[in-house]
Amino acid sequence: MTQIGAGERAAMRSLLGSVNESLGAPLAPAWESAFWAVPRHAFLPETVWVGDDLAECSRDLAPASWLRHAYADTAVVTQVNDGQEAEPGERWASCSASAPSIVFRMLDMLDTAAGHNVLEIGAGTGWNAGLLAYRLGPERVTTVDVDPALAAHAGDRLRSVGLAPKGICGDGAFGCEAGGLYDRVIATCSVRSIPPAWIRQTKPGGVILAPWESPWFCYGLLRLTVDGYGAASGSFFPHSAFMLMRGQRTDLRIYRDVVREEHMPIESRTRLSPWAVSGDDWAAQFAIGLQLRNVWRTWHDAPDVKGVASRLWLGTTDAMSWAAVDWDGERSDRFTVWEHGPRRLWESVEAAHGWWRAAGRPGPERFGLTVRPDGSHMAWLDTPDRAVPDLS
Repeated sequence: MTQIGAGERAAMRSLLGSVNESLGAPLAPAWESAFWAVPRHAFLPETVWVGDDLAECSRDLAPASWLRHAYADTAVVTQVNDGQEAEPGERWASCSASAPSIVFRMLDMLDTAAGHNVLEIGAGTGWNAGLLAYRLGPERVTTVDVDPALAAHAGDRLRSVGLAPKGICGDGAFGCEAGGLYDRVIATCSVRSIPPAWIRQTKPGGVILAPWESPWFCYGLLRLTVDGYGAASGSFFPHSAFMLMRGQRTDLRIYRDVVREEHMPIESRTRLSPWAVSGDDWAAQFAIGLQLRNVWRTWHDAPDVKGVASRLWLGTTDAMSWAAVDWDGERSDRFTVWEHGPRRLWESVEAAHGWWRAAGRPGPERFGLTVRPDGSHMAWLDTPDRAVPDLS
């Protein structure tokens, strides 16, 4: 078992207060017991990466700083570049320990009970599986991770605290059929679609809880109930932004994969600000992402283009169509639009934004999703009979 020193105990006590404050209520006694029995620091690697620049923080070289990050109520990056060597300026996060408040929020939403069997998609550090295993018993928890190194380290850390749930190295999209039917499935990575295997491996009336992402916007939690006939349906909730399941990643870059010198885009004008659909309004972005399920976007500030101060790029995930919306740095009521390809992407964005405004500017909590037996997805507003337009 991991020894908890005075410094760690004080840090844990402070974190528990932060988590309770974030959740708006004290942790349920069963989860608070798990919090103390399965300390977060025991599941973090000796080096983590912190800040916007993903600077290394070593437990050996900076123990106080490392412990501070271990017990802050924030996510901490535990792997970069899928475990490959990378220079400081080329690092990108590929695994993290989620913020403790969202970990316990999701565990509460999962609504586990004694006797439940749980499948976890994405072992990561192993901490989430450890909390579940302490609550339900290791024999009732199965955790899957696609990365062999992460799966191995998670297993080692779980054993170090006296817990040994079933650990599998494999593609989480296929779940784990060997475990039979599960009462609960929880993902610690975001998904753009619910894998059919998760529904197939969940008991009728069982729950699937997964962070959600569209190519447009990574945000939200989806809680589905399986109906026993090959379908599942449920509501979205705010909170959370997780790393995307590796098998659903889209590695596209505007100038490498999408825009070509021979393209002759069509020029037009718009009064819809690009910041209205890709700025600080998360509700708008969430709604647009549900309607345009295969469109992604990226900002290009100060491009080397005369008369353009900022540009919003849009592209389809098949790299066949693109659009660019330019701001000249002065006017805020008129923007230049360039579009190329078989789809007029900005027209679709205007339609999606207009539908959202007409619907009363709903937030994520008013939306839901139904996964049909054929695997198709239908988003809805308020009730399943009010389908959200599919503009993809």
